[in-house]
Amino acid sequence: MTRTLYAWLTLAFALASALTLTPALALAEPGLPPRGALLAGPTPVPIDIISEVVDKLEPALLRSLLKRRDGLLAVTGEPRCAIAIHSLRYQTVGGQGEPADAGAVIMLPSGPGAQCSGPRPVLLYAHGTVLDKTFSMARLNGEARLIASMFAAQGYIVVAPDYAGYGSSSLPYHPYLNADQQASDMVDALRAARIAYAMLGAQAAPQLFLTGYSQGGFVALATQRAIQQQHSGEFSVTATAALSGPYALAHMADDIFSGRPNTGVTSYLPLLTTSGQRAGAALYSAPEDLYEARYASGIESLLPNKVRLDDLVSKGKLPKGALFARDSQPQAADASAFFADRNLVRTSYRNAYLQDMASNPCELDPAQPLACAPQHTLRKWMRKNDLRNYTPTSPLMLCGGAQDPVVPFSNATATYAYFKAHGAAPVLVDLESPQPDDAYLPFKQAFAHERDTMRADAVKKGSDAVKAVSDRYHSRLAAQYCLMAARSFFQSSIP
Repeated sequence: MTRTLYAWLTLAFALASALTLTPALALAEPGLPPRGALLAGPTPVPIDIISEVVDKLEPALLRSLLKRRDGLLAVTGEPRCAIAIHSLRYQTVGGQGEPADAGAVIMLPSGPGAQCSGPRPVLLYAHGTVLDKTFSMARLNGEARLIASMFAAQGYIVVAPDYAGYGSSSLPYHPYLNADQQASDMVDALRAARIAYAMLGAQAAPQLFLTGYSQGGFVALATQRAIQQQHSGEFSVTATAALSGPYALAHMADDIFSGRPNTGVTSYLPLLTTSGQRAGAALYSAPEDLYEARYASGIESLLPNKVRLDDLVSKGKLPKGALFARDSQPQAADASAFFADRNLVRTSYRNAYLQDMASNPCELDPAQPLACAPQHTLRKWMRKNDLRNYTPTSPLMLCGGAQDPVVPFSNATATYAYFKAHGAAPVLVDLESPQPDDAYLPFKQAFAHERDTMRADAVKKGSDAVKAVSDRYHSRLAAQYCLMAARSFFQSSIP
């Protein structure tokens, strides 16, 4: 049977199942494939390791890469399995429920050892925020290589969506931090991957783990909620590890507008507001209502982009850090970098937001932080996508670092407090807080050692030690050690 014929038969089976067996896969519109249908692939992806291109990354070669080039062998551990990468494209939805397509990769382990063959646990991975529209987890570098090394090389089948709006997706925008859409995207990728397993000769074990970092931490938790509330008959989550994510969106947004912005906000805010606009949240009548005139034109199509962020800044499309006007109040004592000339957000928009905060405060009760009725449309959108509104029934870890300048750790502590008040306290890991008899102490100690090494290296070079750590804190430091903690947490959940 040819691959093309097999794909058509698989799609026909999915269509029949959607119409007769599985309401969750019902057609969005007559004539369209159902959500989760496999539209293309699985297609083998050659792995480019600079010196050569291979079809399969063997453990010895991966070990060499991790030790010599990435310096990550101590983080990932010894590779045990070979890794093959396959791409696919699947049917999903956009931010307003419109039909959309997206791409994903399947990272398959193989090898003679028992850990690399037979039915393997599945890891559904959600990646962090990227601004490059061409991004794909199929390119095995950066985050993708770290995930492949930490999980696929250790015997997990990894399913990693690119998200709608990236890579092979034809959606002209990305539904950034739209909890319902992003969870739907993840679920649909997993559905398509299940169809692809048979074509690849892969066997999935019953264990399903969810994790993700930064934006992906939010997406992983949103996916856990969606599976629990909407797809429990189709999937069963073994455990979830949400890492350094903005789960408490309403809390974080109120903090930002109160004068405590976080690093990267001038690029994340346009992604977020465009996502809300596309979902019908009516965050503004025109971009000029929210953004200063010099930035408003074209901002809704600015990100994600094929142009580097530094180039967008140099061309005057975005400010580097000036979120609010220099004289806009209030301002936190250490937030002066976010208050400057040529700012992004109009003071009138910020003042309206602050007025609504005063009139309709949230966060009055940690057990019911969203028991409020904001009237400002951006606050409404943040509240709608805040994940403190359900009680998880499967094991959950929240991990991050208390000094994270990009995604404040208060997201984790506020979410922990909410879940604890509802009888479902997750495992909370603050990499900055080692405790006696701490199950995650080795990872916290390794984190502290690398942090201190970064500081010492900066001092030797005559650089700013604080900045050296801050610049890499979220993207590397916390990411590595939270992923180590997540893998340990998952391993303890496998019988």
